[in-house]
Amino acid sequence: MRAARCESHGKPDAIVIRELPGPVAGTGEVVVGIEAASVNYPDVLIAADRYQLSVPTPFTAGSEFAGRVLSVGPEVVDLSPGDAVMGTSLSGAFAERITVSRSALSPVPAGLDMVHAAAFNVTYRTAYHALTTFGGVASGDWVVILGAAGGVGSAAIDIATRLGGKVIAAVSTPERAEACRSLGAVETIAYDGEDLKQRIKEITGVGADVVIDPVGGSYSEQALRAIAWGGRFVSVGFAQGDIPRIPLNLVLLKGAIVRGFEIRTLASHLPDAVEKGRREIERLVAQGMRPFVSEVYALDEAPLAMTRVAERRTTGKVVIDLSAH
Repeated sequence: MRAARCESHGKPDAIVIRELPGPVAGTGEVVVGIEAASVNYPDVLIAADRYQLSVPTPFTAGSEFAGRVLSVGPEVVDLSPGDAVMGTSLSGAFAERITVSRSALSPVPAGLDMVHAAAFNVTYRTAYHALTTFGGVASGDWVVILGAAGGVGSAAIDIATRLGGKVIAAVSTPERAEACRSLGAVETIAYDGEDLKQRIKEITGVGADVVIDPVGGSYSEQALRAIAWGGRFVSVGFAQGDIPRIPLNLVLLKGAIVRGFEIRTLASHLPDAVEKGRREIERLVAQGMRPFVSEVYALDEAPLAMTRVAERRTTGKVVIDLSAH
């Protein structure tokens, strides 16, 4: 099988396409024929050995995929060859086949093709739980989304709007702001040229009810300073690279709730919330919710796709189509 291999940690352009032996399912495992895989910013960090978890080289890049079951190992009784599934793994997704634990897979929701299924799982589950489980978004809330043109950001715009939130999309450029308006944002802020705190206050009058922050860096404190009394600030990542140091006096004076989570460990802490979220997300998909896929590449172009994400030159989701040669 063909796979995009990271043979030494570094930039995405060092990744090469190699022929590898096909995988075999062990006990409790499933072999999936990958039809599409999406590029997430953590894939770039893992390749550079800058992620929370280090993956020793050589390894196959990629963490999110969709495809069909090819074979199952002993003790897997609820999946059969041909079943459409989507899943996640710390690595291994940018390949024609992958072996994963049964627990890493879930059915592809009805109505999603493989490209959209590959772009769906991580970002939409992250956005949903950031907004609801941790952010408590209610209809009519002002919701500020930092990095709103990215994968998690664009999913958060979609979900928050469907839940009745009034979304303010904070992005780096006017071009990205326009893309966010097309996704449902009622207001936008290009924070590289505008004062984020001041603009949030101007738009909302009293401040943001909820802030979703996958960016970190200098924008986090500015957004927190613009939050309404009793507002909720949810940290889901640090795409800017810097982990902010939040002055706790702001939390005290604002009566704010600051929470954080990562989707990778959510099921072990809040299994009931995960199941509730799955049902609600499937309901929204049935109503027409789809991820915004802006760019699709072939497997040979995986280094380019990762570079585009690394340089933050994309909007929405970037997908590698394994059926394209």
